[in-house]
Amino acid sequence: MIEVSQVHKTFKSRKRTVKAVDGISFKAVPGEIFGLLGPNGAGKTTTLRMIVTLLKPDSGKISVFGYDTVEDAREVRKRVGFLTSDMKLAGSLSPRELMYFFGDLNHIERSVVEKRIEELAEYLGMKDFLDERVSKLSTGMKQKAAIAISLIHDPQVIIFDEPTNGLDIITARMVTEFIKDFKKQGKTIIISTHIMSVAEKLCDKVGIILKGKLVENDYLENLYEKYQMNDLEDIFFAVAEREGELADV
Repeated sequence: MIEVSQVHKTFKSRKRTVKAVDGISFKAVPGEIFGLLGPNGAGKTTTLRMIVTLLKPDSGKISVFGYDTVEDAREVRKRVGFLTSDMKLAGSLSPRELMYFFGDLNHIERSVVEKRIEELAEYLGMKDFLDERVSKLSTGMKQKAAIAISLIHDPQVIIFDEPTNGLDIITARMVTEFIKDFKKQGKTIIISTHIMSVAEKLCDKVGIILKGKLVENDYLENLYEKYQMNDLEDIFFAVAEREGELADV
């Protein structure tokens, strides 16, 4: 389980101060997919980076299966797999070599890594290109390799930041099917996206974030009933209008 409680994060520069995350709270539980929805710059990625210990909150608390992301960062990282669209694989290493490298970063015994590589190669259909240079792989192959790297330590929690961003329709479908399968395995899953159709297809529960504030947080069916709408995009715009986000559009 992931618990985010009254978390704040501000970024400062010489010219301005930006309140990226403003007192948000939510829970994500095993066997469900929680979607953090909002436009670009709303605070989604900052929130996820705090959960995976890449950033520290200014105040508030985040815990992953009871471990505090600041005080118990190493324990949190053992339990979390993070896949971001910024993860661009390139160079002369093969997927197998990259998985060994990330296995070493996670302090996993080589024998365990070898077993995980075989399991992931079978599961993701990577056997034909496991030893090819990443630079020679197609977009879909690179995405499979990136997923395998994120899962090499068999995490309890899987976090995807914009999982289908920039992908062709076939690769995007492949990624969404894997996410559904991880849910069936009982993993705790969070995805962030600004694409409402992706969220509607995958998520059990969604949080809508606007200018760093979580302005809705509920199960999809409850939101449909609350707003008397059966389309998540329509709900999102209704919420945005209520919050004054469309005033300048």
